[in-house]
Amino acid sequence: MASTDARSTTGRPALPDTFSSDLLASIVVFLVALPLCMGIAIASNMPIAAGLVTGIIGGIIVGSIAGSPLQVSGPAAGLAVLVWQLVEQFGIPTVGVIVFFAGLIQMLAGVLKLGQWFRAVSPAVIHGMLAGIGILILVSQFHVMFDSAPLGSGIKNLIGIPGTLMSAIGNGGHQLSAGMIGALTIASIFAWATYAPKSLKVLPAPLVGVAVGMIAANILHPDGIRYVTVPDAIFQNLMSGATLPSFEGLLRILEPAVLIGAVSVAFIASAETLLCATAVDAMHSGVRTKYDRELTAQGFGNSLCGLLGGLPMTGVIVRSGANVEAGAKTRASTILHGIWLLLFVALIPWTLGYIPMAALAAVLVYTGYKLAYPKIVPQLRKYGTAEVLIYAITIIMIVSTDLLKGVVTGLVLSLLKLLYAFSRLDVRKEETPAQNRIDLHFDGSATLVRLPILARALETLKPGSNVYVHIGELDYIDHACLDLLGNWEKQHKATGGTLTIDWKALEGKYHERHGTGPAAP
Repeated sequence: MASTDARSTTGRPALPDTFSSDLLASIVVFLVALPLCMGIAIASNMPIAAGLVTGIIGGIIVGSIAGSPLQVSGPAAGLAVLVWQLVEQFGIPTVGVIVFFAGLIQMLAGVLKLGQWFRAVSPAVIHGMLAGIGILILVSQFHVMFDSAPLGSGIKNLIGIPGTLMSAIGNGGHQLSAGMIGALTIASIFAWATYAPKSLKVLPAPLVGVAVGMIAANILHPDGIRYVTVPDAIFQNLMSGATLPSFEGLLRILEPAVLIGAVSVAFIASAETLLCATAVDAMHSGVRTKYDRELTAQGFGNSLCGLLGGLPMTGVIVRSGANVEAGAKTRASTILHGIWLLLFVALIPWTLGYIPMAALAAVLVYTGYKLAYPKIVPQLRKYGTAEVLIYAITIIMIVSTDLLKGVVTGLVLSLLKLLYAFSRLDVRKEETPAQNRIDLHFDGSATLVRLPILARALETLKPGSNVYVHIGELDYIDHACLDLLGNWEKQHKATGGTLTIDWKALEGKYHERHGTGPAAP
């Protein structure tokens, strides 16, 4: 008898079972994405339209082919600082070229099945990167919230905060008015996130904050504050190809600095996307992420964004989390949110002109605070002080220099930590003369680079003694050290001594690393 449960031939829920849930989730994600697409464009020193274009492509195009069905892609705060630096260095047209080639790099990485390797970045570096980006966004957008321009580097923006605040209070005028609207927006976001009834939290706090700021500005009519400016013909410009880079512009990828920019965007976007996909998988019990497919889809989306003048995209945890929490079941919710963005841009873009720039900047100040808050530190401490130090140094380098130098510094420190872990071997000796007994305790990794240490420790042992080797603290042993121990055992027995060691467990520490079972005794 036929089942009454409508299912597709793939075994997945059929459209009637999921459409209502996906429709509601798409509306929630649209409401979350709208202010963030605009705000991140401002933080990236790009036109508002660039953020909206990327949100549309991330929803409709990438959402249709993504390897993570419930992940939502769009402009990300994690790339805002890098894009700002690229705009300052090369100009907006060349940023489109950089994003285009970054997408091609991602697609190539996906085809070569490198998706899992991009996930192998130390969590301390990733969280340090996000925290550093959060600080940079917060200190730069603080000035924008007072209708002032950022002062340049992260350090300058940080040091300049008291001056901007005192100038607004002392001089009054539009800067003070903008700052008050920004403060009201932030207060509204915190209040809604903390005190709103659960039934009303379907409305995202950033959207509520922007709405409060917009209403306050349009009721009080403060003189001189800046409002969002959006071209009337975004949709028409996209369809006409007006933003396509020229052939000469594409050739700029041959310049080393431009190529480095493309590789940087590709690397950071890929790492953030795939870590986000892992986090989304942990939120639901549905289809798991296909990492190489996700990387390829992101690359295709970024190449399209580069051609159409959009921001680079990644999978973003705020929108993806909202999607899952709102009850999304399939990729339809992601696609629909992109359609709502497209309809909004095509039909009523003029409504954005009522939003004060201070309100959007306030949303980014709040976003920066959330990224920068060191909530991850207690978790990192479980894995040792070195992880916390890598996290802290990555942040300091990002804020004091730039994003790329900070991330590279974190990666180098992680590599050095890994090399130290694989090259550290402590051999502790305890002697019991009355029993002619010597206990050796191995701690660390017995590898080729530490073979001389192991050899010297064995050579100092008294001939004819009873040697007991303890390997409970040994993480790994390679074939060279196994051979050394085996040969030394033969020599030591020839002197009348004995060696007691769990050879099966010791060989297991070699074979586990190489993907095979332990050898037979």
